Amino acid sequence: MLVSVTENVPPRLRGRLAVWLLEIRAGVYLGDPSKRLREFIWEQVTEGVEDGNAVMAWNTNTESGYDFETIGTNRRIPVDFDGLRLVSFLPPDNPKKAP
Repeated sequence: MLVSVTENVPPRLRGRLAVWLLEIRAGVYLGDPSKRLREFIWEQVTEGVEDGNAVMAWNTNTESGYDFETIGTNRRIPVDFDGLRLVSFLPPDNPKKAP
């Protein structure tokens, strides 16, 4: 199983993803490609993302049962914690000031 989520990517990339995966919501793709096709799809994402961002997650034989890749600017960044991939949040760009 593979899930990919894109934000602010060009329409041509969304169209390319729709060739191999089912777009179940705007920018959310689902499928069950082979490892080779998954790697090819990720190459297409990295080449076409431009100013947007994307994440791709798939099931694999790890302790957590999944793995993922990200590209582009986002508040969520992947971190490795003793071999376990987790997500950390960057502080917001414009923090609200206390009254």
